[in-house]
Parts: sequence; C-alpha cells; structure tokens
Amino acid sequence: MLWRNRSMPLFIIATLLFGLKTYVVYRFMFDLSIENPMQEFILLFNPMASAYLIFAISVWLKPKNQMKYLRWTTLIGSLILFLNLVFYRNFTDFITIPVLFQGNNAADLTGSFLTLLHIEDIFIFADVALIWYLSKKKFDLSVRLPKRGKIAVTAVTFLLLAGNVVLAEIERPMLFVRAFDREYLVKNIGIYNYHLYDATMQTKTKAQRVFADGSEISEIETYLEETSPDNPDEKTDLYGIAEDKNVIFVSIESFQSFLFDTKINGTETTPFLNDLRHSDDTITFENFYHQTAQGKTSDSEFIVENSLYPLGRGAVYFTHAGNEYNALPEILNEEGYETSVFHANNGSFWNRDVMYDNIGYDEFYDEKSYQITPENSFGWGLEDKAFFEQSIKYLQSQEQPFYSKFITLTHHFPFELPEEKANIDQYDSNSNTLNAFFQTARYTDESLELFFQQLKNAGLYEDSIIVLMGDHYGISDFHNKAMGQFLGKEVTPYEQVQLQRVPFMVHIPGYDDGEIKEKVVGQIDVKPTLLHLLGIEENGDMTFGGNMFAEDRKDFIALRDGSFISENYVYTNELCYDRSTGEQLTDEAAKGCLPIKEKVDQDLHYSDNIIYGDLFRFYDFNENEE
Repeated sequence: MLWRNRSMPLFIIATLLFGLKTYVVYRFMFDLSIENPMQEFILLFNPMASAYLIFAISVWLKPKNQMKYLRWTTLIGSLILFLNLVFYRNFTDFITIPVLFQGNNAADLTGSFLTLLHIEDIFIFADVALIWYLSKKKFDLSVRLPKRGKIAVTAVTFLLLAGNVVLAEIERPMLFVRAFDREYLVKNIGIYNYHLYDATMQTKTKAQRVFADGSEISEIETYLEETSPDNPDEKTDLYGIAEDKNVIFVSIESFQSFLFDTKINGTETTPFLNDLRHSDDTITFENFYHQTAQGKTSDSEFIVENSLYPLGRGAVYFTHAGNEYNALPEILNEEGYETSVFHANNGSFWNRDVMYDNIGYDEFYDEKSYQITPENSFGWGLEDKAFFEQSIKYLQSQEQPFYSKFITLTHHFPFELPEEKANIDQYDSNSNTLNAFFQTARYTDESLELFFQQLKNAGLYEDSIIVLMGDHYGISDFHNKAMGQFLGKEVTPYEQVQLQRVPFMVHIPGYDDGEIKEKVVGQIDVKPTLLHLLGIEENGDMTFGGNMFAEDRKDFIALRDGSFISENYVYTNELCYDRSTGEQLTDEAAKGCLPIKEKVDQDLHYSDNIIYGDLFRFYDFNENEE
C-alpha cells in the first residue's frame, strides 16, 4: 500500500492546496494579462506541476523527515510567492537574483514595504498553517513506498514538467530566449521554475565576462557605425551654446509627464513647471521616454551617464559597478569640469558610492552632508525644499565650470506628505498611491521654483544651464484602473507606453528661442545631447543614443522590455500601434514595426554584451578618437 489507512498522503494534499493557492494569487493578486483559454489553462497547470515537483521529493525521505520537509518547503515556497507579490505591487516585475544582491537597500525601503501589504495577503499562508497541523504524528499522512513506487512518483514529475514546457512553447514560441519579458515566463512556467531559470541565466552572465576576449567589441563598433545617422557629427545652431557654463542637472523622482497642465479640484499640480516649459529660455521635449528597468533611479543615472541601456535583470550600479566605462563625468573631468552629485540619502543605496567613484565623480554629497531633522524630513528622508536650500553652499564652493547632479526624494513612492505641507488636495480614486501622487508632485514643483530663486540669489543662475529630467514612472500599471479614471480613458498597452513619458527640459538663461519639440527621444540620448550643448566632441565614443537636436537621428527609442516608440509606431506586448492615433495595426499595416523591432533587439543585445563582458576594458577611447 502507498500509505496507511488509505488516507490521502500529505504530499498530495500539499500539492493541491499549494498549487490552487498559487493559481489564485497569479489570477487575482498579480496583474497578469490572460488573453485566451490556453493561457488560462497553463496558469492553472504550471503551479500544480511546480508544487508536485517540490513536494514529491518527500517520498524518498523517512516518514518523520517527510513531515519536516513538507512543513518547511510549504513555508519557504509561500514566502517566495509573497515577496514576489510585494515586489510586483511596487515595480510590476518579478524578483531576479541580481535584485537580491541589492539587499542592503532594504533598510531604506521599510516605509514603502509596509504600504504594499494588503490584508488579503494572509491567504498566502493559510495552507502553511493547515500543512503544519496535518503533519503532526496523530494523522500519519506519510508514505512508505518500495523503490519502484518512488520512481513512479518521480516519473510523474518529469511528465508534468515536460507537459508544462510543451504547452508553454505552443503558447509562446521561443519563450526561453525572451528573458527580458519576465511576465511571459511566469505566466507559462510559473514563479518557481522562473527562479530556477533566472539562476541559470545568472550563472551564464557571470561566465560571459570570464570568457570575453575583446573580439566582439570591433563587431559592435562596426554595428554602431553602420546604424548611425548619415551625418553623426551634425552641428546644430545650439552646438556649444553652453560652452564653459555650469551644468545643473536635476533628476526629478518618479515624475511623469501626464502631470503637466493637470488640476485637482481647480488647483494646478505643477504651476512652476507648466510656466517653465512654455518659457522663451527653455527647450522642452514633449515625447521624452524613460528607459529604466529594475534599477529604477540608478538605471536612469546609468543611461544618462553612458548612453548604454540598463540590464533587464538587476541594476548595473550593483552588478557591474567595477566595469570600465566612458562615462559623462569622466569626459567632463578631462574638459576641466568639477563633477558632483547631491542626494540626501544613504551613500551606499544602489551602490552609488562605489559606482560614482568608478565613473569619475569628484564629490558625492550624501545624507552626511545635510542637517536632517524630524522637522525637515518625511517619506524617504530630507524633503526637497530643505535639500536644495542646504545644497547651495556646496555649489558655491565648487570651482567653475561644474557639472552637478541633484536627485530629489520627496516625490518618491509611497508619496507621503504631512497634511500641513500639502497645497493641493488628494485625488479621489480607489488607489491611495495615485491619490497621494499629486500632493508630492506639487511639493517638488514648489521646491524647484525655490531652487531657481536660490541659484539667482547665489549668483549661479546666469552662468549655468539647468536640465530637468524625470527619472522613471511613479504610477505602475498595477494602478491602471485609477489611472484610467483620471485620464478619462482605458489604459491600453499603447496608453501604458505613453505614460512612460517623463519631463526633459533644457533651461538656458538668456536664450530667447525656447520651444516644445515633438520628436521622439529618450534617456539614451542625454549624454550626446549635453556634450553637443557644451561644444565637446567625442568622436571615439561608443553610444546607442544621439543628439536630440540633430535632424538626422536614429528612428526609434527602445524600452528595456523590447517595446519601442518611433515617429510612426508604438510597439509593445507584441502588438503594433499607430503612434498618432493609438489604433492597433494588423496585417500589412503592422509589418512596418518588424524592421524596427529587429534593430531594437540588436541594440539591447549588443549593449548587454558590453556590460556583461565588460568589453570596454578592451577598447581605447582616446586611440579611437579621430
């Protein structure tokens, strides 16, 4: 007999409970898109297969050890599911091994973490309590099998896994080469098999640097030359307009362009920025997209500094902080600029202290440089008004010209603001996150207005250009229902891409030809654009972006998940849309997306290879400069 008293063995009970629970979490707690009955079936099948794989191992153990094994694997599996759910609520993504290496960020995430907990999360651990209860001696739900029986149980495991893989490949061909699309992986093979796959990918990428010999760098150089515009060195009227001027670069936390010109109960959300973007001395790019991935703000910094794409897994600032780069601060140092970063947070957060030193920043003013008190801090730390005010003395002490980057904090998830500091009402929707979003946006807008005045008072304004950029989205697609209410329309995949637009403004005091430009640009273009404005030529550089002011430019902006935006198309979720109308294109009309998609995939592939292989260690930028 398989077990005493013909009771159902505990490993079968655990499989059914755990598999069903995981399906419910997939279906109703994650925001996974289900497009057809086959996907629905796979979503139910894969957690059952994964649970059986884990729990069937217990039949090879002694009865007493079977119970211990089932108790602890149920608990550990539930914790993995729970942590992925909390992570997903914030980032609309799943945990990768490189993200786990960023564990020292956890201390700064406590407040955010608590806001991501929901009462229904208790459900995730309900089966754990039941399994622990049933594993007691009085029930004796262990199994005692001969060797042939154990082999038979194990064989079922391989049949289920094979069935899962076959179904997944039918539903999504070439699934396992689409590592950048984690949602497809989770939907088709489950969260646990996804983590096994992720571990395999981590091993592979680590080996990539070890075996890199530099031969690929010439191939990438040729590719960039062949795909660059016909006139890559085009000089516009703005070339050198900021020569020898200070550059003050402000990275505005979680700020999306849909905030412009909005009102809550009749009050403008961003009155200062609304006026600035329409002023004669500001050039605004209306269709500027962030291109970040799991590294969020650190990704935006990496893209701007290097004109390389971020990685699809983890943050380059953590995983490859020791690589060789030809970063913007290094280039500016060689041109006589003093370079610095201002950020009133822990210096080790996102591994900034290590990365900044590697890429050439002269000075990093972290939280130790500021007077932080309970009165001037909330949310993620020092509020933006005090941050800018306390930074002025450091700016004045720097040798000119300087390049100084400021990273704000107040408009950071979960968007906490004391009631007495709010000068605009909260929005009213089913999303507390979106409701609070407008108040912290307004506070940051007020802070920027004060900062501009402080620069004038300090005598720094006239000799500087001020660049304002949103670093990444603040409202994820987890809040699409509330966003749809605010926008007055459904948030389709097309609209979701459009929501990835963030501010990019170049404010040049004394300039009188400001305008709002409609061309499609992104963070990948910032480095060559700033160098163009400063009149610095970097002919030997290797970048994937281009000067935003040039007429002859690359014809797309790639997002990290393989989506892209071009002048005519928006491509996402393997669907092609007309960019001007948002209409989904089919058949012949959709074929226009295909050649651009090939370029996007090649761009991402080559950029990844540069980072994973640390290929710039084989490249002499000075020698290759014309």
